Amino acid sequence: MTETRLPNIEACVFDAYGTLFDVNAAAAHKAEQLGDKWQPLAELWRAKQLQYTWLRALMDRHADFWQVTGDALDFAMSSLGIEDAALREELMELYLRLDAYPEAKRTLETLKAGGKKLAILSNGSPAMLQSAVENAGLGDVLDAVYSVESVGIYKPHASVYDLAVKGLGLEPDRISFQSSNAWDAFGARNFGFRVVWINRFGQAAERLPETPDAMISDLTGLPSIVLSD
Repeated sequence: MTETRLPNIEACVFDAYGTLFDVNAAAAHKAEQLGDKWQPLAELWRAKQLQYTWLRALMDRHADFWQVTGDALDFAMSSLGIEDAALREELMELYLRLDAYPEAKRTLETLKAGGKKLAILSNGSPAMLQSAVENAGLGDVLDAVYSVESVGIYKPHASVYDLAVKGLGLEPDRISFQSSNAWDAFGARNFGFRVVWINRFGQAAERLPETPDAMISDLTGLPSIVLSD
């Protein structure tokens, strides 16, 4: 997909985990202790975390993202034969202060200076998001942080995306939504947002309804897309 321009955008709304914050960072910080298991742990932890959000939504058995994240870590550690309660607690604490991607703050500052409202819309619980935002120093540039806990179901349910519409007082087509998670990007476009897919790892396009408006490899190219008017 080639880069495009999105005129008439009044707000930029960001997914948090994988888009602004590196979900592999917690395991990476324990790479010396985990050895060659750190990356398999990071990947399985993330995969199971997402699976549990979708399954809980379908089962109507909601639990907040902190519990889901812990359950997914327990599964990943068990699958890889890692039995270490102290390490488990350290990994969970690290998840509260995941590293932001290096271009994240600079990009948000550029968008803010360009007059855009800025928000996060995330599966994360309010406490998790507050911790991540504070750790990354993003609080001053954000106008709002929306958590799925307000509606009790996970993305890509329409009620989650609608939180930003209602909170910002804007029609969906006046909002540019950014996510590195393809399923989230496609789901947000299906809802009616204009969408920029931050395809950090060169993933193939999903076979799902609707298609993101633009695709870039990191957040650096976003201002030229939404500040074009």
